[in-house]
Amino acid sequence: MNVLVAGATGYLGQYLVKELQNRGHNVRVLIRKEHQKELFNGIDDFFIGEVTQPKSLQGITDNIDWVFSTIGITRQKDGMTYMDVDFQGNMNLLHEAKQTQVKSFLYVSAIGGDQLRFLKIFEAKEKFVDALKNSGLDYTIMRPNGFFSDMTDFLEMAKGGTVYLFGNGEYKINPIHGEDLAKVCVDKIMTDEKEVQVGGPVLYTQNELAEVALKAWGKKVKIIHLPDWIRRIIISVVRTFTSSKVYGPIEFFLTLMAFDNIADQYGTHYLEDFFHQKVKEI
Repeated sequence: MNVLVAGATGYLGQYLVKELQNRGHNVRVLIRKEHQKELFNGIDDFFIGEVTQPKSLQGITDNIDWVFSTIGITRQKDGMTYMDVDFQGNMNLLHEAKQTQVKSFLYVSAIGGDQLRFLKIFEAKEKFVDALKNSGLDYTIMRPNGFFSDMTDFLEMAKGGTVYLFGNGEYKINPIHGEDLAKVCVDKIMTDEKEVQVGGPVLYTQNELAEVALKAWGKKVKIIHLPDWIRRIIISVVRTFTSSKVYGPIEFFLTLMAFDNIADQYGTHYLEDFFHQKVKEI
């Protein structure tokens, strides 16, 4: 297949490119700058453009069968909002895909996004999900419940010897490594499944995540549980007194800490190994 990967320079995107190459597909990579070619080996089909500038994308899906989009931002920067990137940027790609009759479009959103539209980051993502479902194209919505890279917040906190959690720390999550998620993405675009909730092979409570992070640093297990009302007050305060650029990622992370995020289990990578590798790199 001839495949376009948008968001290829990001955490998941780079793994997607490698996985598609390993399976013998012809990969076109969307980049913003010429120097980003250095991030990829064995790729000779690059398209330079900006997803937020539709004219720069003209022809991007010519002769493309599948589109994989991991386009999205966790923190708003460079004057760009979630609506600019997560929604409109993906809409610009979808417009091109419809013009050239792409066979299938896979978009990476997040678990629970359809129930959490009141969060700024999910408002934009799910607005695009709605558009993709109504586009007439075959589609797949991937809903991971957290990347290993997202868990480095626990690791950073643990570096000081103490991890702070809200409530009793018993909410559960099974985050997934980017390489494992890339394999699932490629597998699922070839099936009839329209929406896939995907997580890693091990289910952790927040307390267990904290323990794994502390042990990676060789620290004694020290976890302090804060009353959950503090979490709710923080969300309320940042929503009231800051812009969405500031409160968007804060309300996202704090809201997701208040319930289970359990998805189907996939993969062979383990968070303990990831944390230990990160500590070595630091």
